[in-house]
Amino acid sequence: MTGTLTFLGHSGFFLELPEISLLMDWWKGDLPPIPEEKPLLVLVSHGHSDHFNPGVFALAGTGRPVRFLLGRDIRLTPRHRTQWGLTEETADSCLRMGGGETAEPFPGVAVETLPSTDEGVAFLVTAGGRTVFHAGDLNWWHWAGEDPAWNREMDLRFHEAVAPLAGRRLDLALLPLDPRLGNDGFLGPRAFLETADIRAFVPMHQWEDFGFTRRFLTAYPQYAARTLPITRTGERLTVDL
Repeated sequence: MTGTLTFLGHSGFFLELPEISLLMDWWKGDLPPIPEEKPLLVLVSHGHSDHFNPGVFALAGTGRPVRFLLGRDIRLTPRHRTQWGLTEETADSCLRMGGGETAEPFPGVAVETLPSTDEGVAFLVTAGGRTVFHAGDLNWWHWAGEDPAWNREMDLRFHEAVAPLAGRRLDLALLPLDPRLGNDGFLGPRAFLETADIRAFVPMHQWEDFGFTRRFLTAYPQYAARTLPITRTGERLTVDL
């Protein structure tokens, strides 16, 4: 089975699978054409402005079945519903999720969450026997100059969060590779790749510094065969799943 993956910028992706379309952490830019004949699952890992655009709710009511899975930090208060223009029907199509939860938004489509080391959650979506992982801001955040105790706590929280992925097959993993951390930005992706059985890895959260992927692969060439680099916003990749 193949899927078409479109990079929408930063951590935003649109993935078209035979059974379903997935829109993940879109926050700006133009969306590609979204098929009308299959369900659309919209995933928003958390409410940071570089991951969440309330305009995504306009995709409801377009004729196709649509469900929204939101990190629990995104609150559908009466003020937010008014501010974001949510009808009752659209609000009813939203499910807020915390870490360690499961859902079946459409028949044959299973979603699991992991807690994030920042806000919200990471998503695992299984459809047609294939699993897609979007990490959101789940990453091994290690900042030079940060309090060493904070960095140690982040190390512990990250490894606790990703422990359920040990040995698990992930056909496609969208993982933060953040150049702001310098070489410490390699820690998270390397740990994911060593923990899970990841068949294809696409870097994200790169702040348009796409050359950082080359630095990562220079340091860890053993992951090159599994890495699908991104070079520009709007890029489309065909992914074997």
